[in-house]
Amino acid sequence: MDLDSNLVSVIIPTYNRAQSLARAVDSVLEQKGADFELIVVDDASSDNSADILAPLAQSGQIRLITFKENLGVSSARNAGIKAAVGGLVAFLDSDDMWLKGKLSAQVAFMRENPKLQISQCQERWIRNDRRVNPAIKHLKEGGDIFLRSLKLCLISPSAVIIRRSLFSIVGLFDESLPAAEDYDLWLRICAHYEVGLLDRELVVRYGGSSDQLSSAPGLDRYRIRALKKILRTRLPDDKRKAALEELIRRKSIYEAGRRKRARI
Repeated sequence: MDLDSNLVSVIIPTYNRAQSLARAVDSVLEQKGADFELIVVDDASSDNSADILAPLAQSGQIRLITFKENLGVSSARNAGIKAAVGGLVAFLDSDDMWLKGKLSAQVAFMRENPKLQISQCQERWIRNDRRVNPAIKHLKEGGDIFLRSLKLCLISPSAVIIRRSLFSIVGLFDESLPAAEDYDLWLRICAHYEVGLLDRELVVRYGGSSDQLSSAPGLDRYRIRALKKILRTRLPDDKRKAALEELIRRKSIYEAGRRKRARI
């Protein structure tokens, strides 16, 4: 596929998020100063998402991919990546939104730092309709963040921009993981690449909804699978040691939780 180095492919996966979908889509369409295509992947929504998306697709404002059955967020994001023709790829979860100038600022940052394969920005957090200050440990970081990323997912899909060519090296989202799929991808990237940081709040991240994958039960089980995967790859000795220690720690916590639930 011939990629357009001046174009950003923005991918929004969505499933039954009609109540926030228009807000997310509008926040992309209102971006100025950067050339982009907007790809929305409807993962077989059963609400009125189609009523929102169909007119936008017909007018050419978005490219719409519709699944006939619900395949999960990884499949939706991967379908968008495969369809993308931009040299850069950005994601936006359908319950989040971008602030004005997000895309142009991040594109400029990537052009100023041509060796970077991935970068992210800071977020503004809204929980249950109230603004909250993220803990210091949740603030976005740049550089070699692999070791800290083992314990905490330090990258958010809505805040990231990635060179399309990187996916041919590290692979796509793991479609076998129903949750922690982003943790898995970020580990594969951060094991070998530094992350750029544009230290500005350019994303509004909404939380508190029961349908968010970060609140899915058994999340540690999927993070354990991701850690086992990364340990099967080539890693520097210090990163391998840290990943193994984190795997042992998480397995211990997970097994303790299982025993506790069994007693209850």
